[in-house]
Amino acid sequence: MRTTFTRAVAVSIAATTIAAMAACSPPEKKSSASSSGAAKATSAADLGGMDALVAAAKKEGQLNVIALPPNWANYGEIIKSFGDKYGIKVNSAQPDGSSQDEINAATQLKGQAGAPDVFDLGAAVAGANTAKFAPYKVSTFADIPDALKDPSGTWVNDYGGYMSIGYDSAKVPAPTGVADLLKPEYKGKVALNGDPTQAGAAFNGVVMAAIGSGGTADNIQPGLDFFGKLKKAGNFLPVNPSATTIVSGQTPVVFDWDYLNVAVTPKLSTWKVIVPANAVVGSYYNQAISLDSPHPAAARLWEEFLYSDAGQNLWLKGGARPVRADSMQKAGTLDATAVAALPKVDGTPIFLTAAQTATAKDLLAKNWAKTIG
Repeated sequence: MRTTFTRAVAVSIAATTIAAMAACSPPEKKSSASSSGAAKATSAADLGGMDALVAAAKKEGQLNVIALPPNWANYGEIIKSFGDKYGIKVNSAQPDGSSQDEINAATQLKGQAGAPDVFDLGAAVAGANTAKFAPYKVSTFADIPDALKDPSGTWVNDYGGYMSIGYDSAKVPAPTGVADLLKPEYKGKVALNGDPTQAGAAFNGVVMAAIGSGGTADNIQPGLDFFGKLKKAGNFLPVNPSATTIVSGQTPVVFDWDYLNVAVTPKLSTWKVIVPANAVVGSYYNQAISLDSPHPAAARLWEEFLYSDAGQNLWLKGGARPVRADSMQKAGTLDATAVAALPKVDGTPIFLTAAQTATAKDLLAKNWAKTIG
């Protein structure tokens, strides 16, 4: 079965994600326009409209982002486009950092000019840190399905994808599912993108392994067991993969989001990507503004840009599925060429609820290090 991403997610998480995450979100606030009003603004209207928000952001002149690799969902072009459009300098820290690194940096740099203004977080980390976020509704807020946002805008899903297996067809046989990776042909060749206790991509890689090994969204123990077997067989490669390690041949097989694996194909013609039909695991990342943002107007303008048609299509160009895809498709503003280039997805998609994510996160926190060493 071929599925559309937004509708599948909305159906699967509507009943649980809002309740779990919104319950610990700060209440929506109202403020009037003032020279310091951006820090409390919950919409552009609070500052007098978009023109006033742009003026305030330009006056600040800078934006601090963190953990946004240039080749991740087209963030390189997104950052450049935003900077060029508004004349704002974007300071990009720790581009290869994890979601947890973003939160750690905000805590360590609180009150300093170099603290992160905005976050782009996996669901597990976002759900655990909503007290650090400032509520804000972008002008296109109504276009975003209710299941994919906090009602006050404290967090909002931004782009998503499906977990995949990328492999160099010149170095390994084509896998049909995760079980194949336990075979001798993959000895010392299988890498996972990050630490699953800290990084969303790695976390969902373990979930994919679980589903592909007979587990369920309620029980990802088979995924943990799979990686234990992978290590015991000598097939697990404890290297964080990147386009550089893939092209060099260091990481011939990679568990990662489909949009990240697909981004390598132009650089390596033998690189192939599959989303296993028996383990279709999807997830969205989450945008949020730091409650302690040193550039609050620029932070809010950044969100406006990301959720505009231009920003959404830039994510789509990078192979990620933007959260406003359905409404943009109806309006005729979605990039049809980019949509046609998305990887084919067959099978029944699985999206963990907030409760399932919390259970899985707890299991990995207690057992991942013991399993992998």
